[in-house]
Amino acid sequence: MLDRLQALADRYEKLSELLCDPDVTSDTKKLREYSKEQSDLQEAYEAYCEYKQVTEQLDAAKAMQAEKLDDEMKELVKLEIEELSERHGQLEEQMMILLLPKDPNDDKNVIVEIRGAAGGDEAALFASDLYRMYTRFADMQGWKTEVLEASVSDLGGFKEIIFMISGKGAFSKLKFESGAHRVQRIPTTESGGRIHTSTSTVAVMPEVEDIDIEIHDNDIRVDTFCSSGAGGQSVNTTKSAVRVTHIPTGIVATCQDGKSQNSNKEKALQVLRARIYDKFLQEEQEKYAGERKSKVGTGDRSERIRTYNFPQSRVTDHRIGLTLHKLDSILNGDLEEIIGALSLQAQTELMENAE
Repeated sequence: MLDRLQALADRYEKLSELLCDPDVTSDTKKLREYSKEQSDLQEAYEAYCEYKQVTEQLDAAKAMQAEKLDDEMKELVKLEIEELSERHGQLEEQMMILLLPKDPNDDKNVIVEIRGAAGGDEAALFASDLYRMYTRFADMQGWKTEVLEASVSDLGGFKEIIFMISGKGAFSKLKFESGAHRVQRIPTTESGGRIHTSTSTVAVMPEVEDIDIEIHDNDIRVDTFCSSGAGGQSVNTTKSAVRVTHIPTGIVATCQDGKSQNSNKEKALQVLRARIYDKFLQEEQEKYAGERKSKVGTGDRSERIRTYNFPQSRVTDHRIGLTLHKLDSILNGDLEEIIGALSLQAQTELMENAE
Protein backbone atom coordinates (compact mmCIF):
# COMPACT_ATOMS: atom_id res chain seq x y z
CA MET A 1 0.00 0.00 0.00
CA LEU A 2 2.78 2.44 0.94
CA ASP A 3 4.60 1.80 -2.36
CA ARG A 4 1.43 2.62 -4.29
CA LEU A 5 0.91 5.76 -2.23
CA GLN A 6 4.49 6.90 -2.78
CA ALA A 7 4.09 6.42 -6.53
CA LEU A 8 0.85 8.40 -6.34
CA ALA A 9 2.60 11.18 -4.39
CA ASP A 10 5.42 11.29 -6.95
CA ARG A 11 2.88 11.62 -9.75
CA TYR A 12 1.00 14.36 -7.91
CA GLU A 13 4.19 16.39 -7.46
CA LYS A 14 5.17 15.80 -11.11
CA LEU A 15 1.77 17.13 -12.15
CA SER A 16 2.38 20.26 -10.07
CA GLU A 17 5.53 20.85 -12.13
CA LEU A 18 3.74 20.16 -15.42
CA LEU A 19 0.95 22.60 -14.56
CA CYS A 20 3.57 25.35 -14.27
CA ASP A 21 5.14 24.47 -17.62
CA PRO A 22 4.37 27.12 -20.29
CA ASP A 23 3.94 24.38 -22.92
CA VAL A 24 1.14 22.89 -20.80
CA THR A 25 -0.54 26.14 -19.74
CA SER A 26 -0.79 27.15 -23.41
CA ASP A 27 -2.40 23.82 -24.35
CA THR A 28 -6.03 23.84 -23.16
CA LYS A 29 -6.50 20.09 -23.62
CA LYS A 30 -3.36 19.13 -21.66
CA LEU A 31 -4.08 21.72 -18.97
CA ARG A 32 -7.59 20.32 -18.43
CA GLU A 33 -6.34 16.71 -18.49
CA TYR A 34 -3.50 17.28 -15.98
CA SER A 35 -5.65 19.47 -13.71
CA LYS A 36 -8.33 16.76 -13.51
CA GLU A 37 -5.74 14.03 -12.86
CA GLN A 38 -4.19 16.06 -10.03
CA SER A 39 -7.61 16.86 -8.57
CA ASP A 40 -8.44 13.13 -8.54
CA LEU A 41 -5.17 12.38 -6.68
CA GLN A 42 -5.36 15.26 -4.21
CA GLU A 43 -7.31 13.60 -1.37
CA ALA A 44 -5.05 10.53 -1.33
CA TYR A 45 -1.92 12.70 -1.61
CA GLU A 46 -2.93 14.88 1.36
CA ALA A 47 -3.83 11.81 3.44
CA TYR A 48 -0.44 10.22 2.65
CA CYS A 49 1.46 13.42 3.54
CA GLU A 50 -0.34 13.59 6.89
CA TYR A 51 0.27 9.86 7.41
CA LYS A 52 4.03 10.33 6.97
CA GLN A 53 4.01 13.30 9.34
CA VAL A 54 2.01 11.41 11.99
CA THR A 55 4.33 8.38 11.61
CA GLU A 56 7.39 10.57 12.27
CA GLN A 57 5.72 12.16 15.30
CA LEU A 58 4.69 8.75 16.64
CA ASP A 59 8.22 7.35 16.25
CA ALA A 60 9.64 10.40 18.02
CA ALA A 61 7.13 10.08 20.89
CA LYS A 62 7.94 6.36 21.32
CA ALA A 63 11.64 7.16 21.38
CA MET A 64 11.03 9.79 24.04
CA GLN A 65 9.02 7.28 26.06
CA ALA A 66 12.14 5.11 26.32
CA GLU A 67 14.06 7.97 27.98
CA LYS A 68 14.13 8.74 31.70
CA LEU A 69 11.22 11.07 32.34
CA ASP A 70 9.44 12.36 35.38
CA ASP A 71 5.90 11.11 36.04
CA GLU A 72 4.17 14.17 34.61
CA MET A 73 6.17 14.01 31.38
CA LYS A 74 5.56 10.26 31.08
CA GLU A 75 1.81 10.85 31.26
CA LEU A 76 1.96 13.58 28.60
CA VAL A 77 4.00 11.35 26.26
CA LYS A 78 1.61 8.45 26.85
CA LEU A 79 -1.40 10.62 25.94
CA GLU A 80 0.39 11.89 22.83
CA ILE A 81 1.15 8.32 21.70
CA GLU A 82 -2.48 7.31 22.19
CA GLU A 83 -3.74 10.27 20.15
CA LEU A 84 -1.17 9.76 17.39
CA SER A 85 -1.83 6.01 17.25
CA GLU A 86 -5.56 6.61 16.84
CA ARG A 87 -4.98 9.12 14.04
CA HIS A 88 -2.42 6.79 12.45
CA GLY A 89 -5.03 4.01 12.29
CA GLN A 90 -7.68 6.35 10.89
CA LEU A 91 -5.34 7.47 8.11
CA GLU A 92 -4.42 3.87 7.24
CA GLU A 93 -8.10 2.99 6.85
CA GLN A 94 -8.78 6.17 4.86
CA MET A 95 -5.88 5.48 2.49
CA MET A 96 -7.01 1.88 1.92
CA ILE A 97 -10.42 3.19 0.85
CA LEU A 98 -8.87 5.87 -1.37
CA LEU A 99 -6.80 3.23 -3.15
CA LEU A 100 -9.83 1.09 -3.98
CA PRO A 101 -10.77 0.96 -7.69
CA LYS A 102 -12.82 4.05 -8.47
CA ASP A 103 -15.96 3.96 -10.56
CA PRO A 104 -15.06 6.07 -13.63
CA ASN A 105 -18.60 7.48 -13.62
CA ASP A 106 -18.54 8.72 -10.00
CA ASP A 107 -17.91 12.39 -10.78
CA LYS A 108 -20.49 12.58 -13.55
CA ASN A 109 -23.87 14.27 -13.62
CA VAL A 110 -26.84 11.91 -13.58
CA ILE A 111 -30.04 11.41 -15.51
CA VAL A 112 -32.78 10.07 -13.23
CA GLU A 113 -35.91 8.34 -14.50
CA ILE A 114 -38.82 7.80 -12.09
CA ARG A 115 -41.92 5.88 -13.17
CA GLY A 116 -45.11 4.98 -11.36
CA ALA A 117 -45.31 1.18 -11.44
CA ALA A 118 -47.80 -0.98 -9.51
CA GLY A 119 -50.63 1.01 -7.95
CA GLY A 120 -52.05 3.30 -10.65
CA ASP A 121 -52.66 6.90 -9.51
CA GLU A 122 -51.14 6.22 -6.08
CA ALA A 123 -47.91 4.99 -7.70
CA ALA A 124 -47.80 8.17 -9.80
CA LEU A 125 -48.28 10.31 -6.67
CA PHE A 126 -45.47 8.41 -4.96
CA ALA A 127 -43.28 9.01 -8.03
CA SER A 128 -43.79 12.75 -7.48
CA ASP A 129 -42.79 12.31 -3.80
CA LEU A 130 -39.56 10.60 -4.91
CA TYR A 131 -38.89 13.37 -7.44
CA ARG A 132 -39.25 15.98 -4.70
CA MET A 133 -37.01 13.92 -2.38
CA TYR A 134 -34.18 13.79 -4.92
CA THR A 135 -34.48 17.43 -5.97
CA ARG A 136 -34.35 18.55 -2.33
CA PHE A 137 -31.33 16.33 -1.72
CA ALA A 138 -29.72 17.92 -4.80
CA ASP A 139 -30.44 21.40 -3.41
CA MET A 140 -28.72 20.44 -0.13
CA GLN A 141 -25.65 19.38 -2.13
CA GLY A 142 -25.60 22.60 -4.13
CA TRP A 143 -26.43 20.72 -7.35
CA LYS A 144 -28.69 21.87 -10.19
CA THR A 145 -31.74 20.00 -11.50
CA GLU A 146 -33.43 20.21 -14.89
CA VAL A 147 -36.56 18.37 -16.04
CA LEU A 148 -36.03 16.72 -19.41
CA GLU A 149 -39.41 15.02 -19.83
CA ALA A 150 -42.52 14.57 -17.70
CA SER A 151 -45.88 12.86 -18.03
CA VAL A 152 -48.40 14.04 -15.43
CA SER A 153 -51.25 11.87 -14.11
CA ASP A 154 -54.83 13.08 -13.65
CA LEU A 155 -54.28 13.51 -9.89
CA GLY A 156 -51.08 15.53 -10.33
CA GLY A 157 -48.52 12.77 -9.86
CA PHE A 158 -45.99 11.62 -12.41
CA LYS A 159 -46.58 8.63 -14.64
CA GLU A 160 -42.97 9.27 -15.64
CA ILE A 161 -40.45 12.01 -15.05
CA ILE A 162 -36.91 12.25 -16.40
CA PHE A 163 -34.56 14.88 -15.04
CA MET A 164 -30.88 15.70 -14.85
CA ILE A 165 -28.93 16.44 -11.67
CA SER A 166 -25.71 18.33 -12.34
CA GLY A 167 -22.96 18.50 -9.74
CA LYS A 168 -19.60 16.99 -8.85
CA GLY A 169 -20.00 13.48 -7.45
CA ALA A 170 -23.72 13.24 -8.27
CA PHE A 171 -23.43 9.70 -9.64
CA SER A 172 -21.24 8.52 -6.75
CA LYS A 173 -23.97 9.47 -4.27
CA LEU A 174 -27.06 8.47 -6.23
CA LYS A 175 -25.96 5.33 -8.10
CA PHE A 176 -27.40 2.98 -5.46
CA GLU A 177 -30.90 4.51 -5.81
CA SER A 178 -31.80 2.44 -8.89
CA GLY A 179 -34.51 -0.12 -8.26
CA ALA A 180 -38.11 -0.48 -7.11
CA HIS A 181 -39.20 1.80 -4.24
CA ARG A 182 -42.27 0.60 -2.34
CA VAL A 183 -44.70 2.78 -0.38
CA GLN A 184 -47.21 1.64 2.22
CA ARG A 185 -49.85 4.25 3.13
CA ILE A 186 -53.53 5.16 2.96
CA PRO A 187 -54.08 6.74 -0.48
CA THR A 188 -56.04 9.99 -0.75
CA THR A 189 -58.48 8.09 -2.98
CA GLU A 190 -59.13 5.42 -0.30
CA SER A 191 -62.39 6.06 1.55
CA GLY A 192 -62.19 3.00 3.80
CA GLY A 193 -58.90 3.95 5.46
CA ARG A 194 -57.08 0.85 4.23
CA ILE A 195 -53.31 0.81 3.76
CA HIS A 196 -52.27 0.19 0.16
CA THR A 197 -48.90 -0.89 -1.22
CA SER A 198 -47.65 0.75 -4.41
CA THR A 199 -44.31 0.94 -6.17
CA SER A 200 -42.36 3.34 -8.32
CA THR A 201 -39.16 2.51 -10.12
CA VAL A 202 -36.03 4.65 -10.18
CA ALA A 203 -33.21 4.43 -12.73
CA VAL A 204 -30.05 6.48 -12.16
CA MET A 205 -27.73 6.75 -15.16
CA PRO A 206 -24.49 8.71 -15.60
CA GLU A 207 -24.66 11.52 -18.13
CA VAL A 208 -22.83 10.39 -21.25
CA GLU A 209 -20.77 12.70 -23.45
CA ASP A 210 -20.25 12.18 -27.17
CA ILE A 211 -16.75 10.90 -26.42
CA ASP A 212 -18.13 8.19 -24.10
CA ILE A 213 -20.46 6.63 -26.64
CA GLU A 214 -20.73 7.38 -30.33
CA ILE A 215 -24.12 7.37 -32.05
CA HIS A 216 -24.00 7.46 -35.85
CA ASP A 217 -26.63 9.50 -37.69
CA ASN A 218 -27.65 6.51 -39.80
CA ASP A 219 -28.30 4.49 -36.61
CA ILE A 220 -31.07 6.79 -35.37
CA ARG A 221 -34.54 7.72 -36.55
CA VAL A 222 -35.95 11.10 -35.55
CA ASP A 223 -39.73 11.65 -35.48
CA THR A 224 -41.44 14.94 -34.66
CA PHE A 225 -44.97 15.49 -33.40
CA CYS A 226 -47.10 18.05 -31.57
CA SER A 227 -46.46 18.10 -27.84
CA SER A 228 -49.33 17.37 -25.46
CA GLY A 229 -50.02 17.81 -21.77
CA ALA A 230 -51.96 15.91 -19.12
CA GLY A 231 -55.12 14.38 -20.51
CA GLY A 232 -53.77 14.48 -24.06
CA GLN A 233 -54.70 18.06 -24.95
CA SER A 234 -52.47 19.76 -27.49
CA VAL A 235 -50.03 22.24 -25.99
CA ASN A 236 -49.04 23.72 -29.36
CA THR A 237 -49.72 23.16 -33.03
CA THR A 238 -46.09 23.05 -34.18
CA LYS A 239 -44.18 19.79 -34.29
CA SER A 240 -41.71 20.70 -31.54
CA ALA A 241 -41.83 17.35 -29.70
CA VAL A 242 -39.12 14.89 -30.73
CA ARG A 243 -38.83 11.11 -30.52
CA VAL A 244 -35.41 9.58 -31.22
CA THR A 245 -35.03 5.84 -31.82
CA HIS A 246 -31.69 4.03 -31.77
CA ILE A 247 -32.28 1.41 -34.46
CA PRO A 248 -29.60 -1.18 -33.43
CA THR A 249 -30.91 -1.47 -29.85
CA GLY A 250 -34.51 -0.29 -30.23
CA ILE A 251 -34.00 2.20 -27.37
CA VAL A 252 -36.27 5.27 -27.59
CA ALA A 253 -36.08 8.71 -25.98
CA THR A 254 -38.70 11.44 -26.23
CA CYS A 255 -38.70 15.10 -25.25
CA GLN A 256 -41.50 17.65 -25.58
CA ASP A 257 -40.94 20.00 -22.64
CA GLY A 258 -39.18 22.72 -24.66
CA LYS A 259 -40.73 24.95 -27.30
CA SER A 260 -37.80 24.50 -29.66
CA GLN A 261 -37.52 21.34 -31.76
CA ASN A 262 -33.71 21.59 -31.73
CA SER A 263 -33.64 21.91 -27.94
CA ASN A 264 -35.96 18.92 -27.54
CA LYS A 265 -33.86 16.87 -29.97
CA GLU A 266 -30.67 17.62 -28.02
CA LYS A 267 -32.32 16.65 -24.72
CA ALA A 268 -33.74 13.46 -26.25
CA LEU A 269 -30.27 12.55 -27.58
CA GLN A 270 -28.85 13.21 -24.11
CA VAL A 271 -31.31 10.73 -22.59
CA LEU A 272 -30.77 8.27 -25.46
CA ARG A 273 -26.98 8.23 -24.95
CA ALA A 274 -27.46 7.64 -21.22
CA ARG A 275 -29.91 4.77 -21.84
CA ILE A 276 -27.63 3.06 -24.36
CA TYR A 277 -24.64 3.41 -22.04
CA ASP A 278 -26.75 2.17 -19.12
CA LYS A 279 -27.80 -0.88 -21.17
CA PHE A 280 -24.14 -1.82 -21.65
CA LEU A 281 -23.46 -1.23 -17.94
CA GLN A 282 -26.41 -3.43 -16.96
CA GLU A 283 -25.13 -6.23 -19.18
CA GLU A 284 -21.69 -6.01 -17.58
CA GLN A 285 -23.21 -5.98 -14.07
CA GLU A 286 -25.29 -9.05 -14.88
CA LYS A 287 -22.11 -10.93 -15.83
CA TYR A 288 -20.48 -9.79 -12.60
CA ALA A 289 -23.54 -10.64 -10.51
CA GLY A 290 -23.43 -14.17 -11.87
CA GLU A 291 -20.05 -14.58 -10.19
CA ARG A 292 -20.59 -12.57 -7.02
CA LYS A 293 -23.88 -11.12 -5.75
CA SER A 294 -23.40 -7.67 -4.23
CA LYS A 295 -25.26 -6.87 -1.03
CA VAL A 296 -26.09 -3.39 -2.29
CA GLY A 297 -27.67 -4.86 -5.40
CA THR A 298 -26.96 -5.20 -9.07
CA GLY A 299 -28.88 -2.10 -10.12
CA ASP A 300 -31.64 -4.32 -11.54
CA ARG A 301 -34.66 -2.04 -12.09
CA SER A 302 -37.06 -4.76 -10.86
CA GLU A 303 -35.22 -5.29 -7.57
CA ARG A 304 -37.15 -3.97 -4.56
CA ILE A 305 -34.62 -1.90 -2.67
CA ARG A 306 -36.54 0.24 -0.19
CA THR A 307 -39.87 0.52 1.63
CA TYR A 308 -41.44 3.77 2.85
CA ASN A 309 -44.01 2.92 5.54
CA PHE A 310 -46.17 5.94 6.44
CA PRO A 311 -48.15 4.52 9.41
CA GLN A 312 -44.90 3.76 11.28
CA SER A 313 -42.89 6.68 9.81
CA ARG A 314 -40.36 4.04 8.81
CA VAL A 315 -37.94 3.71 5.90
CA THR A 316 -36.17 0.37 5.36
CA ASP A 317 -33.41 -0.30 2.87
CA HIS A 318 -33.68 -4.04 2.25
CA ARG A 319 -30.20 -4.47 0.74
CA ILE A 320 -28.35 -3.65 3.94
CA GLY A 321 -31.10 -4.13 6.53
CA LEU A 322 -31.10 -0.46 7.54
CA THR A 323 -34.29 0.87 9.16
CA LEU A 324 -34.77 4.54 10.08
CA HIS A 325 -37.82 6.02 11.81
CA LYS A 326 -37.68 9.44 10.18
CA LEU A 327 -39.73 9.14 7.02
CA ASP A 328 -40.66 12.85 6.84
CA SER A 329 -37.07 14.10 6.88
CA ILE A 330 -35.98 11.46 4.34
CA LEU A 331 -38.76 12.43 1.92
CA ASN A 332 -37.63 16.03 2.42
CA GLY A 333 -34.19 15.10 1.07
CA ASP A 334 -32.29 13.94 4.16
CA LEU A 335 -30.67 10.96 2.43
CA GLU A 336 -27.10 11.25 3.77
CA GLU A 337 -27.42 8.47 6.36
CA ILE A 338 -28.83 5.97 3.86
CA ILE A 339 -26.38 6.92 1.10
CA GLY A 340 -23.46 6.83 3.55
CA ALA A 341 -24.41 3.33 4.73
CA LEU A 342 -24.74 2.04 1.17
CA SER A 343 -21.39 3.57 0.16
CA LEU A 344 -19.70 2.07 3.21
CA GLN A 345 -21.10 -1.37 2.39
CA ALA A 346 -19.85 -1.08 -1.19
CA GLN A 347 -16.39 -0.04 0.02
CA THR A 348 -16.31 -2.94 2.49
CA GLU A 349 -17.15 -5.38 -0.28
CA LEU A 350 -14.38 -3.95 -2.48
CA MET A 351 -11.87 -4.26 0.36
CA GLU A 352 -12.92 -7.87 1.01
CA ASN A 353 -12.62 -8.71 -2.67
CA ALA A 354 -9.19 -7.08 -2.85
CA GLU A 355 -7.81 -9.28 -0.05
